[in-house]
Amino acid sequence: MSAYAVIDLSAAMRKFFVAEISIYYLTFEPLSSNYAETVVLVTGGTGFLGSTLIKRLLASGVAVRATKRETSLIPEALLGLPALQWVDADINDFFALGDAFVGMTQDCHCAGMISYHAADRKQLMAANVAGTANVVNLALQHRTRLLHVSSIAAIGQAKRDGEATEDDLWEYGPDQTGYAISKYEAEMDVWRGIAEGLDAVIVNPALIIGPTARSTGNDASGSIFALLRNGLNFYPDGSVGLIDVEDTAKAMILLMDHPTITGQRFLLSNVNMTYRELLARCSVQLDRPAPKRRATPWMLGIAWRAAGLLSLFTGKRPLLTRATAKSAQRKLRFSNRKVVAATGMTFRPIDETLREICTKL
Repeated sequence: MSAYAVIDLSAAMRKFFVAEISIYYLTFEPLSSNYAETVVLVTGGTGFLGSTLIKRLLASGVAVRATKRETSLIPEALLGLPALQWVDADINDFFALGDAFVGMTQDCHCAGMISYHAADRKQLMAANVAGTANVVNLALQHRTRLLHVSSIAAIGQAKRDGEATEDDLWEYGPDQTGYAISKYEAEMDVWRGIAEGLDAVIVNPALIIGPTARSTGNDASGSIFALLRNGLNFYPDGSVGLIDVEDTAKAMILLMDHPTITGQRFLLSNVNMTYRELLARCSVQLDRPAPKRRATPWMLGIAWRAAGLLSLFTGKRPLLTRATAKSAQRKLRFSNRKVVAATGMTFRPIDETLREICTKL
């Protein structure tokens, strides 16, 4: 018998292996037949934005396959739903993630890590950069339309104190945080995929707020409201763009549903607001005096060092870090003109969002 005869599989053997491979890739339970044939993959489904997006997709009659880490807890509102399928797949596990992509034509990539602690830089690069590279490569392989959630941290500074737009390019610099670097490099991987033929859209949300945001740790958008709840007598000089988490999910769906929109990025922001005004509006909702004293740069410098020292004794991560102290002094403004023109997007009044958040503090 020749060597070629030994390695040549018979027709029956080939059928056996094809069947085995098919069984391996079709281990997911079927979704409810009451929903549309469209099934959207959502990575990071247990997160603040991911879970909100899933609820909106299900409400619109779209079935969802959502990924989560094995240790992540599924929100109670998303348990036991017939049109929602949960898959344990860390974005750094290429093969587990690859299984989740099987049969998917659309993916909303919400998974990632937010942190402004210098010690987390390695984890940020792994989750945000390497993880996104896996998503991009699998989307190319499976011909999946991708909506990537980036950040305003990957947007460059506005020229002449105007509003930053999608055309303002990010630049490396000593003041860039590990988080900003990781989100920029992750976005570059998506642009690499687009150059290779990937059908993709990128969104760069401003500070996403909502009543379901976590209020512990500086990696949570709810932390600023937790500070106010605990008593805040000072306001920083900076300003920020704000958007309700529901509006963020709404804009993502609108963009994903426009097949002609591809190879572009969109800033998602409702209003630009100084921290002084933001804290004052929240103070009205909480029926307490608004912070009246300006936090100068040197005061913030002392504050973040003191917070770091205190954390050594409490064992809890500080809400204020060097990076967040610097960020609070930056005057940031963002334009939403592009997404409004492309989708007709309308936004929920920001005071309604703030009222809802403060009610639950």
